[in-house]
Amino acid sequence: MEIVWLLVSLVILYFGAEGLVSGASSLAKRIGISPLVIGLTIVSIGTSAPELVVSVKAAMNGQSALSIGNVLGSNFFNIGIILGLSALIYPLAVKRQLLKLDVPVMVLVSVLFFLLFLDSRISGIEALVFILLFVSYTGYLLISSKKKTHEAKDRGEEDEIRLSKHWMLDVLFIGVGLAGLVYGSDLLVENAVIIAGRLGMSEAMIGLTIVAAGTSMPELATSVVAAIKKRADIAIGNVVGSNIFNILFILGVAGLIQPISTSDINYVDSLFVIGISLLLWLFMKMSTRLGRWQGGAFILFYLVYFSVKLSTM
Repeated sequence: MEIVWLLVSLVILYFGAEGLVSGASSLAKRIGISPLVIGLTIVSIGTSAPELVVSVKAAMNGQSALSIGNVLGSNFFNIGIILGLSALIYPLAVKRQLLKLDVPVMVLVSVLFFLLFLDSRISGIEALVFILLFVSYTGYLLISSKKKTHEAKDRGEEDEIRLSKHWMLDVLFIGVGLAGLVYGSDLLVENAVIIAGRLGMSEAMIGLTIVAAGTSMPELATSVVAAIKKRADIAIGNVVGSNIFNILFILGVAGLIQPISTSDINYVDSLFVIGISLLLWLFMKMSTRLGRWQGGAFILFYLVYFSVKLSTM
């Protein structure tokens, strides 16, 4: 029955992502914010809701290894599998903003976490720093996006996004889509953890792999659907934004509620996340789009990591 419910959850995730991408794209155009920034903010925050719930609950229950493992594992899965599959489906055009701002921010945030977690602990002060950085970054994105969109309109530039009949439909699609993504991922994680527990996996291992992949299903569904619709800005923005949100906001909130401390997550996991983030930045510098071979490289990188984790079980 756990396998049956896993399949049902994937169907729910697909239709939830379909609604979210359609509603977010239309709303972005309607209010004058670029689809890339919508992907980096509204979509990424929405699809990261499962990670937020799981990590905060785990931190409150004293399961720090699960809380940290979920975030690190999700970030690695987001690039390795989600961007990998998205690029295999359709080559993703890279916006200049991603190369100059958002991906470097993602790399720096990953490095910051690595340095602060060298003592195997995230204190309340460090968590507050994460929150303040997230608010500053998001505020800058929204303000600069409005300005750039107005400038593009003045130059007569337009994108191909089709507006829905009314803004309330956009909000409805986003709301229903997010609800489907959260419920679907919760259903998937619940059954995946049962299966993993029966296989004798540790709390840290479950967080880094099964739970991380499960809570990343909204990002996977959203980015894959966006790639199919040829919305590269949302496909990439969703992943990059989610990775920044996961560390700065989710660990920030969890650490403010209760300091996070565990020795079960070591520096190797953080280094893998930094490594694949740097690989994404390097690929973006090499080309104006992420092609199929880059997508394959991301997937291979993830499989190597997964193999290393399995060998240490």
